[in-house]
Amino acid sequence: MKLAVINSRTENRFDQRVRQAGDEDFRGLTMDTVQVNIGLRCNLACHHCHVESSPKRQEEMSWDTMKMVLAAAEKVHASKMDITGGAPEMNPNFMRLVDAAIAQGLEVIVRTNLTIMLEDGYADLPEFFADRHVHLIASLPCYLETNVDRQRGKHVYQESVQVLKHLNSLGYGARDDLKLDLVYNPGGPSLPPDQRTLEAAYRKELARHFGIRFTRLYTITNLPIGRFFHDLQRQGYAQKYQDFLEHTFNPSTLGELMCRHQLHVGWDGTIYDCDFNYALKLPADAGHIRDFNPQTFLQRRIATGNHCFGCTAGRGSSCGGSLVEDVVHAEQPIQDAAG
Repeated sequence: MKLAVINSRTENRFDQRVRQAGDEDFRGLTMDTVQVNIGLRCNLACHHCHVESSPKRQEEMSWDTMKMVLAAAEKVHASKMDITGGAPEMNPNFMRLVDAAIAQGLEVIVRTNLTIMLEDGYADLPEFFADRHVHLIASLPCYLETNVDRQRGKHVYQESVQVLKHLNSLGYGARDDLKLDLVYNPGGPSLPPDQRTLEAAYRKELARHFGIRFTRLYTITNLPIGRFFHDLQRQGYAQKYQDFLEHTFNPSTLGELMCRHQLHVGWDGTIYDCDFNYALKLPADAGHIRDFNPQTFLQRRIATGNHCFGCTAGRGSSCGGSLVEDVVHAEQPIQDAAG
């Protein structure tokens, strides 16, 4: 099976379902958040990584492009800058970007894999983050060690716990100005469980075993792209998973989809509707950040493909977790094929 990604000028199955749900013009609504992927290099190579980051990747955003992103955030009066990667901390201009965004009055969100803070040259990151009140969103795809190591690599769970405890010692997870959110991804081709219920389980288990505190838990659906899609192909579940996502389409998620409330910029300055489209090299009809026009971008028709069913399945999924509480279909996994 080949993943059907169709450009924004051709109607696909997702577009048809959106139109049937009453949304004739699938366009942007706000630009409160500027999300920027500043590079694909990472100290890990996780099985579920949709952008396929690894230590071997060399792509990274230049400082000149970062300045264009900051200018765009000012143009749209954004309140947040969401910095991701790869391990975004590995970009040599990462700290400079964080400081510039804060000086501009933006809330800075950094999506971290945690373990980077144990690598040589990055040990000062926890204090750097705390001093600047950076909002951290950390990947911890399960509270069980075996599940985390299966997805992310051997010893990653214990290393993550070590960093979380250090962050807690600085006030993260306890103070309102030091937010520490965790991210859960299913281990196989299924939708995440109820976010509030799972958050309670995370709190109980992490506190009981390690005394760890955190602010919120986000549940994010694995889209059939990147390494996760390749795993599904190898195991013969790619088409079944795509069908499952389409069957669990929930129209009440459409208004809250992240592609409708953000500007996403790839490492080379190309503008996208979301990080998933970035991974698929499916750009928005907006060109490069150097030519950014806020009014044109907001009026664009969002580029879609059949992978978009992953964000609208069940309770919905975004970089900020689930989107709605009501569910229109059962959420039973087709099989826990990926672990």
